[in-house]
Amino acid sequence: MNSPTSTPVVFTNAQLVLQDEVVKGSLISQHGLIHQIDQGQTSVPHAIDLQGDYLIPGLVEVHTDNFERHMMPRPKVRWDDSPALLAHDAEIAAAGITTVLDALGVGEADPDSVRGNDWDTVLNCISDFVNRGVLRADHFLHVRCELPAPNTLELFKPFAGHDLVKMISVMDHTPGQRQWENIEHAWIYFSGKKGWTKQKFEERVAMAQDAQARYAKPHRAYLTQYCQDNQIALASHDDTTVTHVEEAFAEGATVCEFPTTVAAAQAARARKMLTIMGGPNVVRGGSHSGNVSAIELAKLGLVDILSSDYVPGSLMSATVRLTETTDLSLPQAVALVSRNPAKSIGLHDRGSLEVGLRSDLVQVRMINLPDGRHQPIVRAVWRGGVRVV
Repeated sequence: MNSPTSTPVVFTNAQLVLQDEVVKGSLISQHGLIHQIDQGQTSVPHAIDLQGDYLIPGLVEVHTDNFERHMMPRPKVRWDDSPALLAHDAEIAAAGITTVLDALGVGEADPDSVRGNDWDTVLNCISDFVNRGVLRADHFLHVRCELPAPNTLELFKPFAGHDLVKMISVMDHTPGQRQWENIEHAWIYFSGKKGWTKQKFEERVAMAQDAQARYAKPHRAYLTQYCQDNQIALASHDDTTVTHVEEAFAEGATVCEFPTTVAAAQAARARKMLTIMGGPNVVRGGSHSGNVSAIELAKLGLVDILSSDYVPGSLMSATVRLTETTDLSLPQAVALVSRNPAKSIGLHDRGSLEVGLRSDLVQVRMINLPDGRHQPIVRAVWRGGVRVV
């Protein structure tokens, strides 16, 4: 991608979504930073006329499995790293995401799984493309560590000391607790996604419970200590009970990802942990796993960050959906996908339309749907003042 230039880029006739209000005005970008914000239109020649569309800060995504999906588009079909990364990057940018933490899962007993293999070539590819400056979005890493998997620490080694790692989450997907507290929901998921028979599912559940007893505790101790020693944001995952949250908080977790109950979200808020909920949960109006609704938590004021999770396009749609189903204003909803996630990983140079911050900008047009709802459409995206979509 081209580097920011000293030539000013002027946007006018835009609805600027600022921190506390929406104003019709103009914005000037220079040297990759927001240089000036004014109300009203400008007469500067060659200004980009946004035709009354919204101009919002670039979205910041801290948890998306989308890259993994491109690496294995079908079961046991492993795609080449470079085209997979480029396709993922293009989809992310087209969704209005200018900063992304590629969530890579570490630890899986199944050797045919993406998460059951080492990540060396993938990390080399990401680092190479980042250094070349050819990606549309700004890419970092979120390492998702499956605690009960025997190979988790071995597969984590390439990530240790990697300068792109911004977040580590500790997960335990053993059926019978957390996300899969309802065994029937787990059976529906694994039989549908992986084609498991009932017998194979029951065998895997028994294996998972044995692995949990062997590995979860020592792996958790190692990874939480690693985050403390290296000042990396630590996230808990699928907390269901107050005890889960208390354990994570005591270990230094600052982020609570996808709590499955109101009680867990309330416990996280009481400890000033940031709560992440899924955009797909908002768009669908509920969790696909039968857990707590993100809209319900938002109505209670218990959502700090939205993640697109497994659907990049859900982030923008969920932002608008929250303004239709809760008391959140558009600036408040936009903060959940820009300013708040940026701050959660220590990126204080982006996430808001403010003078001096990066010119990561998204032009959004809102259209009315027949059912009375609104659908946001990403029309253009700039990262550091350079158009990437």
